[in-house]
Amino acid sequence: MEKEVRKVEMSENVADPTGLGLLGLAIVCFVVSTSRVGWSGPTISVIIPWAVLLGSLAQLMASYFDFTKHNPFGSVVFGAYGLFWSAMADVWLIQMGAFGPEIQKGFDVTQLAFAFVGFLIFSIFGTIASLKTNKVVFAIMVLICLLFFGLSTDLFLGGRTGFFALATWSELFISLLGFYGSGAVLVNKVFGKTVFPLGKSVL
Repeated sequence: MEKEVRKVEMSENVADPTGLGLLGLAIVCFVVSTSRVGWSGPTISVIIPWAVLLGSLAQLMASYFDFTKHNPFGSVVFGAYGLFWSAMADVWLIQMGAFGPEIQKGFDVTQLAFAFVGFLIFSIFGTIASLKTNKVVFAIMVLICLLFFGLSTDLFLGGRTGFFALATWSELFISLLGFYGSGAVLVNKVFGKTVFPLGKSVL
């Protein structure tokens, strides 16, 4: 009984990690998308630290604390996308030859496209689940679906098609909504009231 009480107290004393998770998503998507639209250089090496620390670590931290709060949506979704950005950082390192020329030579973009399809499938389920969260998170999930659809289709078609543009602009709007969502969670929690609305759940 005492163990159960301590578990309840621990989950109640953990701050809402949603703001951190959304910030990590927003930062990495902002850095990547602005590079893809040509607002900054195409150098991948500068993007990798943001992918590892913000895209991956920040979302994995949010996932862990959402697990302690028994939040199935945040724990699974932040965890999945946190691991995704770790994988993407490794993909970019492979493309740069960081793991040796043999691994670099054997890189297959079709395999990467199928990985994007896998995350598209997961994201569709995540979008359905987000119908019970709020409108900002729901909009982010819809855009993530468009992102993975655009990325995978573009790679299957040989690259740099109109689907790449769809993915790029979807990613940019993901970052903008992520910044808003992160800031709204922070301000609303600190003030103890709704200052920046996130919108009621769709369902």
